[in-house]
Amino acid sequence: MLTDRYELALSTSSDAARDAYVEGCDLLLTAYPGAVPALDRAIAADSAFALAHAAKARALQMGGDLPNAKESLAKAKSLSAGLTEREAGHIEVLDLLLTGQAGAALTQIRSHLQAWPRDALLLSTTASQLGLIGLSGRPGREQELADLLDSLAPDYGDDWWFNAHHAMALSETSRQAAARPLIERSIAENPRNAYAAHALGHLYYEMNEHDAAAAFMKSWLSEYPREGGLRGHLHWHLALSNLQIGNSAEALDLFTEAFVPEKSQGRALVMMADAASLLWRSELAGQPRDPARWRAVHAFAHEMFPQAGGPMADWHIALADAVTGDDSALEARTQQIDALVQAGEFPCGPAVPALLRGIAAFERQDYTAAIAAIEPMLPERERIGGSRAQVDLVEFTLLRAYVIAGREDDAQRLLDKRRPGPMAVPVAGLALAH
Repeated sequence: MLTDRYELALSTSSDAARDAYVEGCDLLLTAYPGAVPALDRAIAADSAFALAHAAKARALQMGGDLPNAKESLAKAKSLSAGLTEREAGHIEVLDLLLTGQAGAALTQIRSHLQAWPRDALLLSTTASQLGLIGLSGRPGREQELADLLDSLAPDYGDDWWFNAHHAMALSETSRQAAARPLIERSIAENPRNAYAAHALGHLYYEMNEHDAAAAFMKSWLSEYPREGGLRGHLHWHLALSNLQIGNSAEALDLFTEAFVPEKSQGRALVMMADAASLLWRSELAGQPRDPARWRAVHAFAHEMFPQAGGPMADWHIALADAVTGDDSALEARTQQIDALVQAGEFPCGPAVPALLRGIAAFERQDYTAAIAAIEPMLPERERIGGSRAQVDLVEFTLLRAYVIAGREDDAQRLLDKRRPGPMAVPVAGLALAH
C-alpha cells in the first residue's frame, strides 16, 4: 500500500494521486499557495481517494471557503467505506472541526494521536497558537500545547514541519534556547515554510532582537507569494519589529500594503486582529489616529464576526468599536459575552468582558476605570487567545493608562514583572517609568 510523507498508509493505488496528495498536504502545512490545485490533481488521478477530498476540505476551510469545504468533506465521508481505521478517524475529526465542534474535535485528536502520532495534517489543527488548544480559552493553554508537542517529538525526529511548531511552542513558554536550533534546522531543510518564518519572528520578539527580526522578515517576505496564507500576518510581525525599534511611520505604511481586507490573505480572524492590533499599538506608541483605516477595520470585523463567541475576535473587535464610537455595538457584545459566561459557554470566563470594559474606558479617557478593569484580569490574559506578542497589547494599554494617569510607580512595577526577553515596550511616555 502507498504511504504519505509520514509513512502512513493511504487508500489509493495511484502513484500520481499519492504524489499530488503529498504535495498538496505539504503546501497546506507550509501556508504556501497551491494546495487546492494539487489536491484536485490527486482527485483527478483517483476520484475515490477519500483523504484527498478531506485534505481539500481543510485547505478550503483555511482559505475561508466553508461551503465548499463542507462539500468536499461530504464527498470524503461518502467514500469512507473500506478505509483504514486511521483514515476513517482522520475524516471524523475534520468533520467535527468543520461543523464547529471544537471541544469534541480536540478530544478526538488527542485519542487519534495516541494511535497515529505522525498524522501531521490532523496535528496541524492544534499545533499552533491559533489551533484548538491555543483558542480553547483554558488556563495554562500555552504549557498544554508545549506538553503535547514535547510528547510527540520522539515520533517526528528531526522533521522540518514539526520542528517549526515545536519551536514556536517552546518559545511561547520561555524556552528560547531550546527553540532556536529547531527553527534554524527547520528553515535550513525547507526555507519555503511560512510557519518556520513565523516561529523565528516570535523567537526574535521574545529575545528582543527586533533589528534582526525586521531584516529577516523583509528578506523572507520578498520571496513569499502574495497569495500565501500567512503573508498578512508575517507583515504584522515586520510592522511589530518596526514599532519596537521606533519606526512607527514605517510600521503604519505596511497597513496599506498587507492588512486591508482586499489585499490580505488568510483567516479572517487573523486579518482582522492584526489590523486592529497594529492601529491600536501605533497609537499607544504615539502615532496619530487614522479614522478611515479604523472604519475599514470596523466594517470588516462586523461583517465577518456579527455575534460574540470567539474570545480572540471579540477583544480585537472591541478596539474597532471603541475607536469608531460604536458604543452600542461594544456594549451589546459585552452583554452577549456576559450571558455566555454565566451559562458556562464562553471558554475563557470573565477575562474578555473585563478587557472590553477596560478598552471602552480607555477610549473615553477614563483611565482610572480602564486600570480598574484591566488590572484584575492580567493573571488570566493568557486565556483571551493569541500569542504572547499579541496578548502584550493588554499590558501596553495598561501601561499607557498608568502613564497618562500619572501613576509612574505602577507602570514601573508592571515593567519589572514583565517576562525576561521582550523588554522593549513601544508606549509613549514610558521614559518616565524606566
